[in-house]
Amino acid sequence: MRKVAVAMAKGGVGKTTTAVSLSHGLARLGAKVLLVDGDTQGQTARFLGVNPKHGLYEFITGSDEKGRSVSKKEAIYPCRDNLWLLAGGIKLVELKHWLGEQPRDVRQTVLSKALIPKDGSLDYLIFDCAPGWDVLSVNILMAVEEVLCPVALQGPALEGLKTFFGYLMSAQRLNAGLQLKYLLPTMFDQRTKHSFEILRQLSRLFRKQLCEPIHYNVRLSEAPVRGKTIFEYRSSAVSAIDYKKLIWRIHTDDRQDKRHS
Repeated sequence: MRKVAVAMAKGGVGKTTTAVSLSHGLARLGAKVLLVDGDTQGQTARFLGVNPKHGLYEFITGSDEKGRSVSKKEAIYPCRDNLWLLAGGIKLVELKHWLGEQPRDVRQTVLSKALIPKDGSLDYLIFDCAPGWDVLSVNILMAVEEVLCPVALQGPALEGLKTFFGYLMSAQRLNAGLQLKYLLPTMFDQRTKHSFEILRQLSRLFRKQLCEPIHYNVRLSEAPVRGKTIFEYRSSAVSAIDYKKLIWRIHTDDRQDKRHS
């Protein structure tokens, strides 16, 4: 099972769009995927057009906010064929408090110990991470091996990336197996020189990790309003084609790793 965090220090770069598109795209290829929402905004459920009663809070604590027992199976919500969701939302504020109350020597690894599926039950565990750095962010980076970092080709993109590398280096001191595997340029606008300039800088600095960019496309913002992924809403859109390339790259990497193992 591959464990991937879609993470970036800056908001508004397409993390949730990427996490949802990647998860659904891999599920469409037949992979079994669990998407975990680590953000208090709880956007992944809205993007998928679902409204789970329970989520990550109940999965970790074993009960709801009223103290009623909730099993792990109840907390995991089936969204699409081969795709399940552990929803986020405002209850994650309480989860962060709960994690902070755990003994210091275990609080950073609560999530990694809780999310151990039965052999063969999952192919991918994908996290949609919130911007920033807190006890839940640390837990997520302790639970994964790969990071996919979306970088918007707009504004001071490299400043946000620099901040995120500080977070990543701190996490790597605790999780030696953690690596930045993919750098995904998002919001690529071919009408602006700025997009090309940032893309050239990223190409020079991250040749191995750099993925093909996701073009700016209004369909990406329309799809969540209808509770659909880009593949369901407009599979012919340029952004859908871009995400298919990303999914195929990750899927191909998975098959190559299995051949070499």
